[in-house]
Amino acid sequence: MKSIRDRRTEKLANNVSEYTEQALETIRKMQETAQTPEELKDIDELSEEQMQMLSPEAFSRVAFDKAQAEKGGYSDYSYWGSTLRMFFRQKFPVFLLCLLVLIVAFTSVQPYIPGQRDANRINDNEITGVPDSNVPPSGKYWLGTNAIGQDLWSRIWFGARTSLYIGFVVAFADAVIGIVMGLLWGYVRKLDFLFTELYNVLSNVPQTIILILISYIMRPGMNTMIVAMAATGWLALARFIRNQVVIIRDRDYNLASRCLGTPTRRIILKNLLPHMVSVIMLRMALSIPMAIGNEVFLTYVGLGLPITIPSLGNLINEGRKIVTVPSLHFQLIAPAAVLSIVTISFYLIGNAFSDAADPRNHV
Repeated sequence: MKSIRDRRTEKLANNVSEYTEQALETIRKMQETAQTPEELKDIDELSEEQMQMLSPEAFSRVAFDKAQAEKGGYSDYSYWGSTLRMFFRQKFPVFLLCLLVLIVAFTSVQPYIPGQRDANRINDNEITGVPDSNVPPSGKYWLGTNAIGQDLWSRIWFGARTSLYIGFVVAFADAVIGIVMGLLWGYVRKLDFLFTELYNVLSNVPQTIILILISYIMRPGMNTMIVAMAATGWLALARFIRNQVVIIRDRDYNLASRCLGTPTRRIILKNLLPHMVSVIMLRMALSIPMAIGNEVFLTYVGLGLPITIPSLGNLINEGRKIVTVPSLHFQLIAPAAVLSIVTISFYLIGNAFSDAADPRNHV
């Protein structure tokens, strides 16, 4: 007994066969009834008698265009246009993107807004003259003050600006180094052994040890943290790009491009990189919260930024020390909330954009 699926398949095959027979019958009728050159021009296959009926005046010479000759047909498909359309159809990632843009913009302009306090300034009580230490959130101090009277509102936005700067620089460095190394690793066969051994050496050493070692050797500071994070952050992206290049470098269209004399740079930019845009964007989006997390970790172990440079890591580390005092929880909650919003937003936006950038999702 035939299953429902088999019956549907058989019915579909019959419909296709019937449609094909009808189309062929229509073409035969057109061939039989066509008598004028105008009617003959609409038919692909002509008999010898019908071809003799066509006069040279029925055709016009078209100038040769090398660019047009290489096109197989016209399409208004745009990769980036389709990617953006797919991304903006997702409401929640778009909302997070708008929220993230507002946070980044506010961290940039916050110091220039009238009435904002300096992040490192110790605020004294107007009556007693002593520092306003551990003041809970109020109309005067929106997010309260820390143990020495510094305004947490200003320090959180200063710290967010510092952490975002580190995250963006590290993500950019990981992307540039990872893309260049991965393309060379996969496309230049002579470099495969060298890069493979380099990857094996670096990947077998825990990243935490490398971060601590570089931060310990160099003077603690922002540049030291960026170098420490970028030293190994590119490995995963380079490895992925290498694998993708090895898979697609010898496909027919790449072999044809090389035979036609297409420069290697153009093959890499036009034929190889577009297949990896989605993963590159995802890796960059994930590198930012990862860099911020590493900054928090290095601060926790005492190798982070100096206390004079506010960062989310410094603020969370300060709040952690007094977490056992219920009345001072606000000093940990506010920076942790900002850190959570930023990292989760980057993660979800990166995943959404990665899905949107996949050509298989473009319809």
